Amino acid sequence: MTPYSDPSRTEAATASAADAPDEGLRRTLGVDRRRFLGTCTAVAAGAVAAPVFGAAPALAHDRGGDHDHDHGHDHGHGQVLVPPHKRGIILYTVRDATARDPLASDLPSGFREVFKQLARHGYRQVEFAGYNQHANAPGGAGLESVAGAGLLRRWLDDYGLRAQGNHGFIPPSWPLTTADKDTFKKHLEIANILGMDHMGTGGDPTGSSYRADWDVAADKWNALGAIARREGIKLYTHNHDSAYGFLLDGGPLDDQGRPTRSSGIRKLEYFLKVTDPKLVWLEMDVFWAHVAQYKFHTYTAHDGSTRRNVFDPAGLVARHNKRYPLFHAKDGVVSTTNGMGYDMVPFGTGVIDYTTFFSRVGQRNYHNPMVEDDNSPSATDPAQSLREAKISYDNLAALRKRRH
Repeated sequence: MTPYSDPSRTEAATASAADAPDEGLRRTLGVDRRRFLGTCTAVAAGAVAAPVFGAAPALAHDRGGDHDHDHGHDHGHGQVLVPPHKRGIILYTVRDATARDPLASDLPSGFREVFKQLARHGYRQVEFAGYNQHANAPGGAGLESVAGAGLLRRWLDDYGLRAQGNHGFIPPSWPLTTADKDTFKKHLEIANILGMDHMGTGGDPTGSSYRADWDVAADKWNALGAIARREGIKLYTHNHDSAYGFLLDGGPLDDQGRPTRSSGIRKLEYFLKVTDPKLVWLEMDVFWAHVAQYKFHTYTAHDGSTRRNVFDPAGLVARHNKRYPLFHAKDGVVSTTNGMGYDMVPFGTGVIDYTTFFSRVGQRNYHNPMVEDDNSPSATDPAQSLREAKISYDNLAALRKRRH
């Protein structure tokens, strides 16, 4: 498979769905027929047939295979897609619990008690979203220090959890200031104390659509990745839907001398091409990748023609498998009103076809899926986020590869 999608092939793929709009929507959103019908019965036929929907590329076979031997078959019910030691959660999902005052609630509060509860649910990995908690929790409010990292590591070890990453500090300046470089190195030291293999950020390398800005971002990330590598850490960027939009890299220039049209290469595909695979890594948020599939399906080519190219999240990972050590496993139900195609829900209660996604990307003993639900914390139900974390864990653990 070539690194970039062939527009003529994707145009042909969408044509067959033109006479079956329901099927086209289902395939574009990457869900199986049963779950689609069960969650989308209220969608009006006119909305289903709207031109923003197109058929997803045909499912590709997993070429890399999976040769791991960790008792991944479950008594004849199919291969476990996410092994127990790889089941994780980003702590942003339960941020209300880590921020809760333990003196004002009987619910788990602060990092130590939240770790304990997550371990009871079955999780074996966590990803941090910063190191702050309530001031009355053990260790105090701010644990973003060598001493704080020591406490966190002790609690992780106590409950059999492993830290795999953090959405933390990436220097905003380029070239680096001395202060930013020192802060970056401090975060690498914290990551090593916590036993992380990876350290990253929750933001895209740049919000721009122009190739020149992505070139600058690549230079910056290659340099930061080299610093991280010397400390034994893989530096990663977590991406949202806009990073999968089309790069503006040709055609007539606007009044500021910037390109206005695209070759059909997606911004993050270009970033993968111009960054060093030994220095820069990625975390695909599978929810936002599917939002991108919904939103970014046509572009204006250099010659002015309009072309279709429906994004295939699993296909991108399969082409660059080792560059995606981390995933955000976030689910959604179909929405035709919010502009994204989906509303977030606890993992396994939506329509994103994770059975197919994980089957296609393979390498299940390499990837680290972290459950995430931005909306789990509730102002009226303080127990909700940890309760939904258990629902998400059970659904992640239940995933099995389909038998053919």
